Amino acid sequence: MATPEQTVRDVPERSRFEIRVDGDLAGFVAYRTRPGAITFTHTEIDDAFAGQGLGSTLVRAALDTVRDRGWAVRPECPFVRGWIAKHPGYADLVAERSRYDL
Repeated sequence: MATPEQTVRDVPERSRFEIRVDGDLAGFVAYRTRPGAITFTHTEIDDAFAGQGLGSTLVRAALDTVRDRGWAVRPECPFVRGWIAKHPGYADLVAERSRYDL
């Protein structure tokens, strides 16, 4: 059996990054932006895709994109905040005033 294809892309018109598995929407991380910064507000993975590590894949890809853009991160979403706390290589992205929350 072939490994399902996972893709993550930014969908700015919906203010979120989406993860798809074989083309089906599996989840998203919602955000708000302002110049040079992004605030992650909510992460959701569809129950049909739970337990596959898609939340981690999604957040990592979103943060990699943010890093490439040179933006700061405000992790209001508990999942994103917890993920960054477990992956200190991404802590430098967090806006200075939000770091105490990690």
